Amino acid sequence: MKHNIRRAGVLMHPTSLPSASGIGSLGEEALQFIDLLHQAKIRLWQILPLGPTGYGDSPYAARSTFAGNELLIDLKSLAYDGYLDVQDVLAPPRFSTDRVDYGKVRSYKEPLLGKAADTFLAEAEEQERIDFDRFVAENDWWLDDYALYQVLCSVFHDSRWFSIWPKEIRLREPETMAALHAQYAKQTTRIKVMQYFFFSQWKKVKAYANEMSIQIIGDIPIFVAPDSVDAWANRHLLKMDEDGKQTVSSGVPPDAFSADGQLWGNPVYNWEAHRKQQFAWWIKRIQKTLESCDIIRIDHFRGFAAYWEVPQGEPTAMNGRWVPSPGKELFAALHAQLGEQLPIIAEDLGVITEDVEELRDSNHFPGMKILQFAFNLEQGTLDATNAYLPHNSTYNSVIYTGTHDNNTTKGWFDGLDAASKDIVRRYLECPDDQVVWQMIRQMLLSSSKDAILPMQDWLELGEEGRMNIPSTCNQSNWSWRLESLVLESWRIDRLRSLVELSGRIGL
Repeated sequence: MKHNIRRAGVLMHPTSLPSASGIGSLGEEALQFIDLLHQAKIRLWQILPLGPTGYGDSPYAARSTFAGNELLIDLKSLAYDGYLDVQDVLAPPRFSTDRVDYGKVRSYKEPLLGKAADTFLAEAEEQERIDFDRFVAENDWWLDDYALYQVLCSVFHDSRWFSIWPKEIRLREPETMAALHAQYAKQTTRIKVMQYFFFSQWKKVKAYANEMSIQIIGDIPIFVAPDSVDAWANRHLLKMDEDGKQTVSSGVPPDAFSADGQLWGNPVYNWEAHRKQQFAWWIKRIQKTLESCDIIRIDHFRGFAAYWEVPQGEPTAMNGRWVPSPGKELFAALHAQLGEQLPIIAEDLGVITEDVEELRDSNHFPGMKILQFAFNLEQGTLDATNAYLPHNSTYNSVIYTGTHDNNTTKGWFDGLDAASKDIVRRYLECPDDQVVWQMIRQMLLSSSKDAILPMQDWLELGEEGRMNIPSTCNQSNWSWRLESLVLESWRIDRLRSLVELSGRIGL
């Protein structure tokens, strides 16, 4: 009799890795983290979007859906390859070990990345230049625009192309674009080298993970950021007017968590234009992401059935409307190009309608179950039929203790009132100091094919370990860092034991 394969995973973005340069990088620490996962028989490493971040440093508002975040490039590796001097990396400034200070990191790393790129262009050996030229040729369909966009962001000291940049640049008039590419050829080539560094390093990290029988779960937000090269270069695929201004914005309607709804501000898709191109942009987006990871989690999956559209200028999301999306056609096109088994996880959290469930299930995509959401404690009793409770989980789902948008499990439990805590204790049958581990245990014992815990829960961190508070521009968002990869041996042994006991050892 064939048994369903079940796996365990850990969620941690590479920015959270420890390093001497103030932010996680794709060097030895990334490989050591993979070794740590391997020790505990973890088979999945889930990350957030890898794109270069802009204002607010949210990976879900990247400046490009195709590029990599240059701040993650490992400087030591560049020194080893001869593109930096050893003294460039031996004495970095003193950085916080538990939080990323993005401004300070940029001040330190960006000049060194520029220096490394210049050295590469002047001194790289022939084979390395051949590899770089091949990378540029294979990626010119997004790389040319991205490199110029980044240069122009520096020139205008602002990424808001739609309101700050001159009209002829905003609208990408052909003569202007040709002149800009010529004028800034040196600067754009430097950025292309940095992208080559990023993807060369990430390729090694992914290959090492796969060697260790670990798959990487990547992530893409459904929408692109307004101040991104994706929006600037693809106005025709978005609901924008002739002047490059958004006519509507994305969001979600009012609900129990927000009386006014959430006004995200992202441009929404002109799906008719995508249809005319047989969804070519989306196919390229999924293809490119699958070069960097093995599985893709798509944020706000419900937007493929219908999305909430708010007229531009509205102060809140209240006066929006639901607009149907051609999700069935899109995924049919993706299946036709990329195969029947698309390795996609549908982020289907929140109020989900039957059409969203049908779109998810007809494509055989697993949905998400969040264990913290299983304890809907408003009534003062436990609803034993709650779909997020581990005893109700189905195989084709991915279960989490929490995600990057939740408090840590300890922080969540500490914040409950006395009656709610008692319900959680009775379900888990444990005292307070064992709640985190019992949540992990129940999750691992569930039927869900994949069970994933944030790194902060493995460490039993409280609210100080939280990664993000949704709908806020809190300076601590996206900045949490792991201070050391040296974990207590009992912590590794306990997780490995639970993975083995629950049969989640993968292939």
